[in-house]
Amino acid sequence: MIDLPALLPDVVAATRRAAVPVMSMFQESIAVWDKDAGGAPAEGTVKNPLTAADLAADLALHEGLLALLPEAGWLSEETADTPDRLERDAAWIVDPIDGTREYIEGVPQFALSVGLSVGGEVVLAVLLNPAKDDLFTAIAGQGAWRNGQRLEGSRVTSLDGAVLLASRTEAKRGEFAPFEARCTVRTVGSTAYKLALLAAGEGDAYFTRKPRNEWDVAAGILLCREAGLAVTDLGGAAHRFNRPDPLCRGVVGASAGIHGEIMSMIAAVGTLD
Repeated sequence: MIDLPALLPDVVAATRRAAVPVMSMFQESIAVWDKDAGGAPAEGTVKNPLTAADLAADLALHEGLLALLPEAGWLSEETADTPDRLERDAAWIVDPIDGTREYIEGVPQFALSVGLSVGGEVVLAVLLNPAKDDLFTAIAGQGAWRNGQRLEGSRVTSLDGAVLLASRTEAKRGEFAPFEARCTVRTVGSTAYKLALLAAGEGDAYFTRKPRNEWDVAAGILLCREAGLAVTDLGGAAHRFNRPDPLCRGVVGASAGIHGEIMSMIAAVGTLD
């Protein structure tokens, strides 16, 4: 058995150490590579950008977290995946910088996201937006916290007037237009950070109709669940983690009172996976 309350402060410390190089390069001139082009220098806006800050944070988290729990597997956006993690009951699921595009643009809406999965369930979460010194933590069954304050998610029961946290990129493409007649759409960078803000009650719902990887959502999903919100994939199923294919079928998080109605609206307009 892993002593999660004893482990949590050390995970927070490891995450804060990894944030040091991230902030040292924030809002500075920084090289950007295009992962979809094999790591070639980026030309203009790219879909999957990579910076030295992503790599530095990944290395720091890899060293720090595996020192704390060496028997765990490792799944990170910035590390080549290996099948040995599937043989481990526990696995670190990490996004060194979720919201790299915002990071590059100097927008303080990004996060270092760390989840610990045991038996396919995320049991510990640490999510840090270092630009705002905004720290979120959760342990399964023990609640979610933001900067030491316990979180309680939205309890709204009507979709009319609900605040929908939305991807900046998806909103620019008009993907939330079908929902704007009933909801107030608020754009925020980083999937992980949107889920954390949702857990903190700064919105009533968040969803994406597109696939997301486990590292995008692992920590945020636990935060939302521990804040009392309903969270599923686009098919209405609970997420499982440390799977052979880490691509998830989207995420829908909301007050329990409106989750079902949002699922119905998504079904009516269709998913994008």
